Amino acid sequence: MPGIREIRYRILRRLVQVGALFLFVAGNAWGWKVLQGNFSSSLLFGALPLADPFSLLQVAATGTMVAAKALLGGGIVLLFFAAIAGRAFCGWICPVNIATDLADSVRTAAGEGNRPLRMSRNIRYWVLGLSLILSAVFGVAAFEWISPVGALHRGVVFGMGMGWTAVAAVFLFDVFMVRNGFCGHLCPLGAFYSLAGRWSLVRVVHSKEQCTSCMRCIESCPEPQVLPMVGKRDGAVASGECTNCGRCIEACPEGAMRFGLRTQGPPKKVPKEVTS
Repeated sequence: MPGIREIRYRILRRLVQVGALFLFVAGNAWGWKVLQGNFSSSLLFGALPLADPFSLLQVAATGTMVAAKALLGGGIVLLFFAAIAGRAFCGWICPVNIATDLADSVRTAAGEGNRPLRMSRNIRYWVLGLSLILSAVFGVAAFEWISPVGALHRGVVFGMGMGWTAVAAVFLFDVFMVRNGFCGHLCPLGAFYSLAGRWSLVRVVHSKEQCTSCMRCIESCPEPQVLPMVGKRDGAVASGECTNCGRCIEACPEGAMRFGLRTQGPPKKVPKEVTS
């Protein structure tokens, strides 16, 4: 069994994801004003609007006028992730991440974790563009109609109904077809936050001095292409595709990975005192 230190970020991520769902349920069922609405549009503490900026883009593509309150909420969310947290929505808030992490564990336990089928990770950017085009053509927010994020949220709050099929499809696709297939290859919401968070401040920072090139960080990473510097050079993750999930930090036995700022260098070792 892994120690707490080896799964500390996994525990924190689950607390945030389940906690967000619980607050949405509490807002609907008991009138709590901490978090009311859904992942597309909500109110924090009954006053501060929050909105999914990608959902607003789809609505705007339909030709519908977006309300000023919704624009403010989308701007707040976009500013937070673009300036600070990067693609952390995918790793820390999105409830579908629970299902995809479970799928990855099942796949790894079955001996399939390192033998995924081939699929370009750039497909998600094409899906993003297609979502906006279809929204404009059909006059509806296209991805919102089939989004497993929305389906899972509605299922938890109002009862699963047929919503479980979307989540089950994501789980089975990740287990049997492509490792991290949906979140890492297809999801346009992940593509949106990858682009928005390209220059965000919070990053995983790597220290070459402490790295032994065991590559456990890359093996555990759902987006391994963001770690080209491992074993080669110091530096922070540059790609916006990093979800800031902390898996690589947990996996590294030498402490060569840590959270930091994109402007910071790697952690410095304190030199040992020389005694005569």
